[in-house]
Amino acid sequence: MRWKNFVPAYEAWFNDEFVRNWGQKNNTDVIVTNVGLAEIGRRAAQEIKAGEGHDLVHFLSPKPSLEDHTIDHSDLHKECENRFGKAYEFAERSNVNPRTGRYHGFIESYAPTVVTYRKDIWDAVGTVPNTWDDIRKAGRAAKLLHEMPVGISLAPEHNANHSLRALMAAFGASVQNEDGRPILASANTLEALKFGKALYEETMLPETLAWGSPSNNQSVLAGAVSLTIDTMSIIRAAEAKRLPVEPNLALATLPEGPNGAGGPAYATNTYVIWRFAQNIDGAQKFLLDYMGAFREGLLKSGFQNMPSFPGAVADLNDLIRSSSQGGSRYGVLADVPESLTNLGYPGYSNAATDEVLNRHIIPEMFSRVATGAATPQEAMDLASAAIVPIFEKWREAGKI
Repeated sequence: MRWKNFVPAYEAWFNDEFVRNWGQKNNTDVIVTNVGLAEIGRRAAQEIKAGEGHDLVHFLSPKPSLEDHTIDHSDLHKECENRFGKAYEFAERSNVNPRTGRYHGFIESYAPTVVTYRKDIWDAVGTVPNTWDDIRKAGRAAKLLHEMPVGISLAPEHNANHSLRALMAAFGASVQNEDGRPILASANTLEALKFGKALYEETMLPETLAWGSPSNNQSVLAGAVSLTIDTMSIIRAAEAKRLPVEPNLALATLPEGPNGAGGPAYATNTYVIWRFAQNIDGAQKFLLDYMGAFREGLLKSGFQNMPSFPGAVADLNDLIRSSSQGGSRYGVLADVPESLTNLGYPGYSNAATDEVLNRHIIPEMFSRVATGAATPQEAMDLASAAIVPIFEKWREAGKI
């Protein structure tokens, strides 16, 4: 079971070519169930409750909270290392529980987190979005002079969960420390919240408080906003549909702040194999062979699915920089992995950081401040009060 990918060419390759050919070669009937992103969690919970379902389930982020229901994927991970070399550090730290030593999932790829912006508008205001301060100052001018606001979601949804963590990281704020202890309540978090409020008031519109996951894509493609943070999906959709906005779109890496630049990948495409899967060996072989064919999948995805094991595509950087798909606009993708972190950085991704993500505690904290419903201190205290018991629960369960 996997979510419906935004890239039709990739879906056609995966479902109609790779899966079909693999099934024929391995004398196995492979049935792919594609569901909407919002359905994955619910359907997975139903399978866990029933103790039966798909052998493989695909999520957009690591699921350490499901560790008790999955196999240990250590052997699969080690075999990939043997064949392709090390995974990126952010993928490794997303995938393993250092306390139990188990790999609770298998991250096959990631979606590069990038700034997508209107180059014509940003040229007109005389800057590029290299820093968060650039976005605030130039975004204000773009909104006032060109009626083109910034579009960064403040709603309880996937995009806000990730872009707001990038803002926090730029100010040195995080949900936990390297030892897995909650540290949201900090001076750095307060500074991030104050900046977020100014960014909202000066550069954005109230609609961002109620956005859904597709909203930032739709707003850029409609020519309604000058900048957002997302994956390659926006620019690829503009190209595929030959939209008027397409020639003016440009990409940049995550913006810097007082503490540098960084943030979680928007998607760390994670497969899990259930303990109750009927064909565990076949599921592991499927993933190994999939990684062996990853070069073709990368090209079909238009660089939206980047390998977590970069050695799986030996000429990866050459493809990015010099292929017909990788002209000057896409060269930035070679630099993206340097700025990416796991969810829960500087600690490992764990069951607590997963629950904090799923409950949208960080977007709600920022939205309270942006709307004036709470002061930065009040919103931070409320969020911290919600987070601390989550960490205590999972620590008592032996998962942190």
